[in-house]
Amino acid sequence: MAENGKRPAISFSDEQAQLLEIAAQFAQEKFPLSAARARIAAEEDLNADIWQEMAQLGWLGVAIPEEFGGSGLGLAEVVTIVEPLGRQVAGTPLISTTLLAQALLQAGTEVQKSAWLSRLAEGAIGALALCEPGGDWSPTNISATATKVANGIALSGVKTFVTDAVSAELMLISVLRDGIPNLVLLDRAAFGKAKIERETVIDETRRSYRVTLDGIVVQDDAFLVAAKAEATLSQLDQAACLFAAAEMCGGAAGVIATTVEYLKTRKQFGRLIGSYQALKHPMVDALVMLDAARSHLYYAAGVVGQGAEGEIEVRMAKAAAGEALAFAADRGIQFHGGFGFTYDCDAQLYRRLGLWGEARYGDAAWQRARLAQLLL
Repeated sequence: MAENGKRPAISFSDEQAQLLEIAAQFAQEKFPLSAARARIAAEEDLNADIWQEMAQLGWLGVAIPEEFGGSGLGLAEVVTIVEPLGRQVAGTPLISTTLLAQALLQAGTEVQKSAWLSRLAEGAIGALALCEPGGDWSPTNISATATKVANGIALSGVKTFVTDAVSAELMLISVLRDGIPNLVLLDRAAFGKAKIERETVIDETRRSYRVTLDGIVVQDDAFLVAAKAEATLSQLDQAACLFAAAEMCGGAAGVIATTVEYLKTRKQFGRLIGSYQALKHPMVDALVMLDAARSHLYYAAGVVGQGAEGEIEVRMAKAAAGEALAFAADRGIQFHGGFGFTYDCDAQLYRRLGLWGEARYGDAAWQRARLAQLLL
């Protein structure tokens, strides 16, 4: 909060503007909606060549300090990349990889930081195993455990919605150790011993997995700094909400563009259907909701991590983005008429993206319940 009691204006740096322009062009070229559809049927959804291009552009190290091979910027700059990727339903491991790097920066040991941060910036894929079958959106309500055994520490439990688990080189897992939340870092050789099963999720362009930890034994050096684990989980949750909001804002922009294009070309009774006020006005409403959501998003991007104020703004941003995408995608499906309710209509890709984004890290109702606790 500013010293005079007024809220500061939304900040948008030259770096953010440049990244947004480059990311928008890149996303349009590399991730047409036909590519999103192709990923649904593909064995593997990750295009390794495109991922390496993203690494070469420096996007994977945007929020990693220069000493570890990154650019030394922040989460606000990552948001400007995530939003246009969401517009194209890109579904890359950028978010999970960035979040894992942030966890290392917050709670990793010096050895862990030196071993992995530069590799993540260069293209190593990270995965997060923080969710569990109970569906609790509070990051510190954990059932998975780490128990001392003769030859180390045995992990036990099940994690769900682990995206990019098959492609990842590094996985971050939340567990209870001695009844206290903790974070354990596993490389492919270690977490490859887990039982990894593909999940069916509403956004079919995603690859989500159920990971059973039973049978994995690690040593003490696999754990992040225990005293920082709980605070790191809270920060990860807020950063994840911020990125989900960015992705959903991008999705709202994408479905609005798709629908407007259809309204400008489809004729009924000799008239373009976009000329009817019954269709014009809801599209204006969708655009107004998107603009409001983007305002929340970029304000939150500037204050994320700044205590209670940062959390308040992030949760407002995610709630607004989820509702903006839901409204725009629902109108998109309806305005495509009989075709809109079929699998072939691209509007459904955005609706699925929105449902996935809502279900991750808390929907709008949950975010507002948390806001009530923070504000009252």
